[in-house]
Amino acid sequence: MQRKEKLAVGEIYHIFSKSIADFKIFNSNGNVLRMKYMLKYYQVADIPCRFSKFMELKNIQKQGFIEYFNFVSKEKEKIVKIIAYCIMPTHIHLILKQLKENGISNFMGNILNSYSRYFNTKYKRKGPLWEGRFKNISVKTDEQLLHLTRYIHLNPVTARLIDKPENWQASSYNEYLENSSINERICEYDKILQIDRVSYKSFVKDRISYQRELNKIKKMLCE
Repeated sequence: MQRKEKLAVGEIYHIFSKSIADFKIFNSNGNVLRMKYMLKYYQVADIPCRFSKFMELKNIQKQGFIEYFNFVSKEKEKIVKIIAYCIMPTHIHLILKQLKENGISNFMGNILNSYSRYFNTKYKRKGPLWEGRFKNISVKTDEQLLHLTRYIHLNPVTARLIDKPENWQASSYNEYLENSSINERICEYDKILQIDRVSYKSFVKDRISYQRELNKIKKMLCE
């Protein structure tokens, strides 16, 4: 059996995780919001308790994003840095920088297990929710990283769920355009990517037709 390569501290990875049998697991705004909260919460090394318990203790659902983000934005040691994300109905894309040994594995284990418990409890469901272990691809260059952010931000447009990426609230695209308040931001990319919001918007928009065409060809080849 081939041994999986260990993820390295300081390196950046494209992380992908898909639901089992293409099951729609992000089927409401509340479910998407839950995953956004967890992405922020499980970045830190010294999590005080399970996320579900934290929600009960802090009453986050009533008090909203601001208090939540203020909590995790304090001087806490992080195990990963989130550079970009996109939450789709059946899967999630993340671009992560590993900051601590086994940081990505621990982070992904926490969010996938936590969301499974939440989803199965909410919908009175049993069994696995995710299609095995998360997949990862090493990002080697700044150019590759920039193109990768575009690819994942265009995912909902490519799938024809929306026409404009800024209309998809379940991704980091609006953070890159500075359309979201600082308290709502999840990603940290300023010291990694030099993003000018006007140029970036054109950079992404110019690829829409091409990426949709590639997706169409991919589907034809797989049929």
